[in-house]
Amino acid sequence: MATETYRDAWGIPHLRASSPRALARAQGRVTAHDRAWQLEVERHRAQGTSASFLGTGALSWDVFARRARLADTARRCFAALERRDPETADWVRAYVDGVNEGLPAGARRAPEFARTGLAAGRWEPWTPLGVWLATHILFAGFPAKLWREQAVRHLGPDAVGLFATDGPGTAGSNGWLVTGDRTATGHALIAGDPHRFIEDPGVYQQIRLACPEFDVVGLAVPGVPGIAHFGHTGTAAWAITNAMADYQDLYRERLRRTGAGVEALSPDGTWQRAARHTETVRVAGRPPVGIELLETPRGPVIAGGPEGLDTGDESHPDGAGALALRYPPRVTEDLGFSALLPLLRSRTVADIDRALDAWTEPVNVVQAADTAGGTLHRVAGRVPVRAEANRLHPVPAWEPGHAWHGTHETPYARPATEDGIAVMANARGLATPLGVEFAPPHRAARIRALLDAGRAWTADGMPAIHTDTHLGSAGPLLDHLAALTGLTPAAAALRDRLLAWDRRMDADSTDAAAYAAVRGAVVRRLAAHPVFAPLTAPPAYPDVLLPWLALVPRIGHALEHLLAAEDLYGIDRAAAVRTALEEAAAAPTAVPWSATHRLAPWRALPAGPYTAADEPGLAGDHDCVLCTSAVPGLTDRAGRGPAARYVWDLADRDNSRWVVPFGADGVPGACHHRDQLPLWLEGELAPVVTDWTRLTPEPTEPVAPSDASPPATTEPTEESDD
Repeated sequence: MATETYRDAWGIPHLRASSPRALARAQGRVTAHDRAWQLEVERHRAQGTSASFLGTGALSWDVFARRARLADTARRCFAALERRDPETADWVRAYVDGVNEGLPAGARRAPEFARTGLAAGRWEPWTPLGVWLATHILFAGFPAKLWREQAVRHLGPDAVGLFATDGPGTAGSNGWLVTGDRTATGHALIAGDPHRFIEDPGVYQQIRLACPEFDVVGLAVPGVPGIAHFGHTGTAAWAITNAMADYQDLYRERLRRTGAGVEALSPDGTWQRAARHTETVRVAGRPPVGIELLETPRGPVIAGGPEGLDTGDESHPDGAGALALRYPPRVTEDLGFSALLPLLRSRTVADIDRALDAWTEPVNVVQAADTAGGTLHRVAGRVPVRAEANRLHPVPAWEPGHAWHGTHETPYARPATEDGIAVMANARGLATPLGVEFAPPHRAARIRALLDAGRAWTADGMPAIHTDTHLGSAGPLLDHLAALTGLTPAAAALRDRLLAWDRRMDADSTDAAAYAAVRGAVVRRLAAHPVFAPLTAPPAYPDVLLPWLALVPRIGHALEHLLAAEDLYGIDRAAAVRTALEEAAAAPTAVPWSATHRLAPWRALPAGPYTAADEPGLAGDHDCVLCTSAVPGLTDRAGRGPAARYVWDLADRDNSRWVVPFGADGVPGACHHRDQLPLWLEGELAPVVTDWTRLTPEPTEPVAPSDASPPATTEPTEESDD
């Protein structure tokens, strides 16, 4: 059977081939056709070469990617994959072959290549592993350890709990499983939505992969073969949420220069040589930047060096300002790609369970079901066993007691559901032993409450849960407002209006907008208090880590904890709330929430100034099930939100639905570039169509293998003294 490509009414590719290898090649080719610019941006980000055509805004990421050794780790992981699992390695090679075949034509479709002068490069077999690693390296939020260190130093140990929340730098998700006992068909439903930074093109690719061994629909990560996170095989389906596990460590290193290079002080008191070499990062429109790359026995040094790092902390000894990052794939040379083919071949939840035993990172909570009534609710991934201090903050590399000792046992939910329902929305629960900071319980509690209200759920009912706008975190601020007396008439009227509000962050709600205005003013008042002054000036860490250290977002996303705590460092919170209320009342606005709460998608290369059409108004908020995350006190614009929505129906796969924020095609102006946006904004879903006779075949075009090479100006150069 020749490889065949079909499209549905939304331009979503449906691929059919004679073998998994031929199918992987077709997936690579169609992805390059639809997403050439996105693929090349991600390849360059994984290599740390994106500033060569994106300019100075990408420099901090490139330096971090180089110093964290992302590309080198991907190379090592692929070499290990070839030894441990040659079938999967060959399958990945086939995907890369397809990408290289499709890139030249795909690049001709994408105007960004001409605008930047970038030529389509050539993918290597390890490139998909690099894309996966670069996409997920910050998922576990290791920079939060730097925030905790700063907060505890200036505010005391209670700051860890007070500020613990699912902040803007961490990806999350909603996910729920309803067994056949709670559905109209007697078969399970799985639904949810991954919350990530909204990017254009989107971070998920709707796709169908069919061959004699399997036939799977799902959401793929562009640049990575298979369907990793969300899939339906016809008889079994799975979906994931971020487990909020802590599996990466930061070590403070004492380094010194010697005639032979650089040495690091080890826990046994000896100095051990650190690997060292230099690289040049090229930057469009600017001179190249030379950087020194160091790696100690703990891991790559991502900040500082033998001369230290100006962190603003005088307690660090000379030479102890360097930070080394230890993360599992660098240690184990395993990115979990051996799970990908078995997932596609899964027919039951037992198959999915076995496949996920090979999963590495990011660490996820998985919900799965099959047509025989089987269910699964487990954590997948590897979390190292080590001291509690490692989980909380950077630890001294020269002191004993901070080594890794194996991995934690994977937690399962037994039974998989409670009264026919399983919910995971990044709150404490199944994965609690593996993490430090989790999302507040509001989303999870609200989803369960909504599901508990029905006993005969259908796929049609799931979008109402996806788009629920009740704000569970509003209580503490409203309680403070209720306690105020002696207000001006305008402030009293605003207070009474907010106390009567239904706590829904609906797009057309002027009350929701008024609440957000008061909330933002409270956040700014608290952030300006002198007790927080030491936390307002970020230390000299790389720019890519600074979002985790910014005070206003930390206060904004932890506001309910800060307002509900018995004491907040002596701050007169009532006075802060009163002043904020009077401030908002003095500048009243009658605009709806969607007037300021607008989508702010990330683009590697914006076409020009954003317009109202580029930034449509939104409903929802950070702690709503409809999690469209702004940063209270800073902006109402939302950079994070549902990167996809899905409903997997185990009674009939063709009754499943899905949607992404924009569309299947990554090319601006293409008919399927933004055709799903109206659905996404309204909370509607597109049907999953698997009947081949209802799909449109795409003409088969001869494709010559590409011999293109990456532009010489975009590749790293090295000078090694190892």
